[in-house]
Amino acid sequence: MRDRYKGPVVERRGQIHDESTTDQRLLDSRGATDWVHTDPWRVLRIQAEFVEGFGALAELGPAIAVFGSARTPSDHAFYAVGEEAGRKLADAGFAVITGGGPGAMEAANKGACEAGGTSVGLGIELPFESGLNQWVDKGINFRYFFARKTMFVKYSQGFVVLPGGLGTLDELFEALTLVQTRKVTSFPIVLLGTAYWSGLLGWLRDTALAEGKVSAADLDMMILTDDVDEAVAIMVAAREDRWPTPSPERPE
Repeated sequence: MRDRYKGPVVERRGQIHDESTTDQRLLDSRGATDWVHTDPWRVLRIQAEFVEGFGALAELGPAIAVFGSARTPSDHAFYAVGEEAGRKLADAGFAVITGGGPGAMEAANKGACEAGGTSVGLGIELPFESGLNQWVDKGINFRYFFARKTMFVKYSQGFVVLPGGLGTLDELFEALTLVQTRKVTSFPIVLLGTAYWSGLLGWLRDTALAEGKVSAADLDMMILTDDVDEAVAIMVAAREDRWPTPSPERPE
């Protein structure tokens, strides 16, 4: 049986009438001009998502966001790494926040849940994924990406990034941009998987940096490792103000 999530609402069987997402309808300028009359009312729905998220997470305590691919199978090595990361972050006293989906996200939630920690999932309405994985103890389903992203940034003290695709890259580069432009207080960003991430970092260094599009300090915001213990130790050091906060250069 297929579930279709629209924010907190779930539709099944004959109740599924529309395959578009709320974000898509908000951002689509094509078609009739009735958006002039409907868009102002969407503000109330957007406001409700922020209120719901702030209310649910305000007392969460120290938390780390773990990002990674929804396509990571349960028998993959990086699923095991995700479980280990979730478990050790929970053992260190952190809540674990993921996108609430399958794959690497499920692995981190599972590790945190089985360790007795707080396992959080921030789901999103998508046409090809639905629902929160079974290891999420506290879950919120969002319609709007920007409301969901705000919750990740506001309530996470650091990011651990497992191998992933476009969604993971989006989350990674948004975090880097927010730190670089000083929209947020700097927090550690750890990439787990040297073989997977080395090509991207090599391109940033050899092409983007060489052409002056980024600075060396921008690249220093990312820490690359295969060691989950090192990643957790960095998060603990940041919590205790022992982590040397990078100072990204202001872009010209």
